[in-house]
Amino acid sequence: MSNNFAVIMAGGVGSRFWPMSVEEHPKQFLDVLGIGKTLIQMTFERLKNIAPQKQIYIVTNEKYVHLVKEQLPEIQAGQILTEPERKNTAPCVTYAAAKIYALNKDANLVVAPSDHLIMKEDKFVGIVEKAIKQAENHDRLVTLGVKPNRPDTGYGYIQFHQDGDIVGGEIYKVKQFTEKPNREMAEIFLKSGDYYWNSGIFVWRAKTILKALQKFKPDLYNAFCSNYAIYNTPGEHTFVNDAFRTCEDISIDYAVMENAKNVDVILADFDWSDLGTWCSLSDHLEKDVNGNNVRGEKVFMINSNNCLVNLPDEKEAIVQGLNNHIVVESENRLLILDKADEQNVKKYLKLLKENLSSQKKN
Repeated sequence: MSNNFAVIMAGGVGSRFWPMSVEEHPKQFLDVLGIGKTLIQMTFERLKNIAPQKQIYIVTNEKYVHLVKEQLPEIQAGQILTEPERKNTAPCVTYAAAKIYALNKDANLVVAPSDHLIMKEDKFVGIVEKAIKQAENHDRLVTLGVKPNRPDTGYGYIQFHQDGDIVGGEIYKVKQFTEKPNREMAEIFLKSGDYYWNSGIFVWRAKTILKALQKFKPDLYNAFCSNYAIYNTPGEHTFVNDAFRTCEDISIDYAVMENAKNVDVILADFDWSDLGTWCSLSDHLEKDVNGNNVRGEKVFMINSNNCLVNLPDEKEAIVQGLNNHIVVESENRLLILDKADEQNVKKYLKLLKENLSSQKKN
């Protein structure tokens, strides 16, 4: 029996991908590349090369269970772990680790978001296998880092000890994590050469991450780990729901990774994108001679450059005189946005909802 397990985190809303990604149908369940597969389906297929299919677990919000079942019909109901409410990644990881540890005390966990794009999948498998060996043999918490090619303020950064490589010059001890810096700091990080982007993909033994949670977040640990015997029994659902309602809302980066000393990073050079924004998707789509990504059979571009346009095939559209803009329509929702401002989509969406709400009151 393999000790390798995979955990797919699939509870997010992906609001920066509005208007296609919405609360009822977030981006992990969308075919954003137009290839006939959704992001969660691609993630599941990728992880089947790491862990047996029956040992891949999906953690998602209760409202998305029907979407998981619909898009991944091959998995069993017991492989879908439900969150009654969103409490960020630390409770998600704790729940999955506790449940799997109750099944297998020697379990290795690969924890991955459901909405990332990885182009070089064979390379991904090799790097994760190396990370598993490091975690298994040295009791380490391993994160996969991506070499930055621009001062992006949408990613977290991992600083590593350049002279502290452990395995073949590819795995390094982590010095510190920095969550989403401003532009000035991101430029400094890029020039320094000792920072990677934090991919949000982690590899560790179940017992190692649980031990770290017990040390740094004992309340969170106790909420989920006070009764291992309850897992994989009919009482699990009620126990876990109670744990979620009382636990802290915090990411695994803040809860553990920024505090632990046994953290390593391995270079993940497998052509990765978290597809967190429309511009990150644009990098993986074909461009015309003017640098435009255009989806939509009846779109006519005039004197427009470096734009991403995604419109329904039945929509007739003329896009004239736009440069470096995003134009997306989905289900009667329309976004027209300067690419330089795409990190503010969540803020603008909040303002839109507030405006619509005030209009209803009036």
